Amino acid sequence: MKMKGKIIHLNPSQLLVFTFMFSILGGMFLLKLPFATNESISWLDALFTATSAMTVTGLAVVDTGDTFTIFGQLIIVLLIQLGGLGIMSFAILIFIVLGKKIGMKKRIIIQHALNQTSLGGVIQLVKYLFIFSFLIELVGMVLLSFRWIPQFGVAKGLYYSFFHSISAFNNAGFSIWSDSMTQFVGDPVVNIVISFLFIIGGLGFTVLADIWQKRSFKRLSLHTRLMIIGTFILNIGAMFFFFIVEYANPKTLGLLSFEDKLWASYFQAVTTRTAGFNSLDIASMDESTIFLMIILMFIGAGSASTGGGIKLTTAIVITFSIVAFLKSRTDISIGKRSISVEIIVRALAITMMSIILIIFAVFILNVTEQQTFLETLFEAVSAFGTVGLSMGVTGSLTSLGKVIIILLMFVGKVGPLTLLFTLSKPQQPKVRYPNEDVLTG
Repeated sequence: MKMKGKIIHLNPSQLLVFTFMFSILGGMFLLKLPFATNESISWLDALFTATSAMTVTGLAVVDTGDTFTIFGQLIIVLLIQLGGLGIMSFAILIFIVLGKKIGMKKRIIIQHALNQTSLGGVIQLVKYLFIFSFLIELVGMVLLSFRWIPQFGVAKGLYYSFFHSISAFNNAGFSIWSDSMTQFVGDPVVNIVISFLFIIGGLGFTVLADIWQKRSFKRLSLHTRLMIIGTFILNIGAMFFFFIVEYANPKTLGLLSFEDKLWASYFQAVTTRTAGFNSLDIASMDESTIFLMIILMFIGAGSASTGGGIKLTTAIVITFSIVAFLKSRTDISIGKRSISVEIIVRALAITMMSIILIIFAVFILNVTEQQTFLETLFEAVSAFGTVGLSMGVTGSLTSLGKVIIILLMFVGKVGPLTLLFTLSKPQQPKVRYPNEDVLTG
């Protein structure tokens, strides 16, 4: 890149951020085209929608099905696919198809984009990424079409299946219907297929590749085992909590049959971490349920996945670090493997930066918006975790409120550390100073 006769060298983090930013702006211009919408929308709403799609969040200031034409909806699907699988991954795919040599710089960029710890196998991971993604999305589309073609007809049934399969696998949460999945609250096919898609997408491509290669739980990497076990525990625990707390709530589970209560508890528990679909009215839930959802949204999905949040493995590392401290242990081990200090510091940095960002955003939103503190906190965490669930306040946000949510979605997708590396130049200290104790706690 040249500017005023000078060459500007971008590091991988900066290149990722700027590419992501320009893709969002491109999506905004496409969504503002007259034939992309059934009614005129503002530039800010177009930017909000493009950001929400590109960051695979799903928050919407306008109704997706009513406001956008088929062309506009296809632009949203394209942005979801680009954001979920990664722009750089598509660039590498083009290089692979054309038989071009992939140099070290491009490999480093992919390493940053997929949040990998080493360069080894990143190109192979990209190949797996596209094979798994397109195959799983196709399977999801076919299964949903068996359910929706009889109800909506061939054309609409196939289109709805196509749209929601891509949206679900990429953990986007966008839906053609304004009530999301509430009309299918007790539908086994829709609940199973949609949840299967976003759970698989949320595990991460590294996990999927590892499972495909090893095909034995004992041989799996520590990261993969933590993701599988952690996901299972969180999902089952959340489902049990939802079922117990909301069982008698007449606005959520109370009026449903016992079977439908189980389906609704399951779907709402597993979708909360990143997917953004809802089969129940979020605003009508008990405050303790909403608070649990905020925690789950903050944790999010897995690294190198289509989901957001601080990531499940980050939360696990911090939890084991606390346990080790309470036991007065200097070393931290998980599954008979030691965790390095660098990983622990990285996990703490990601978590603290995320908390500070959310606190700052909630403070501003509490000043600019008319919603309650809980509604504001829920919206902010949902945006940062790229989840897309809302207590019904997204459409009533002020212009400044929309800008804050846009920034939260953007930072939540690219990652706070990536953004920090974009704005600063890491430097090694030239002078080392003597140690001295500081009182803490």
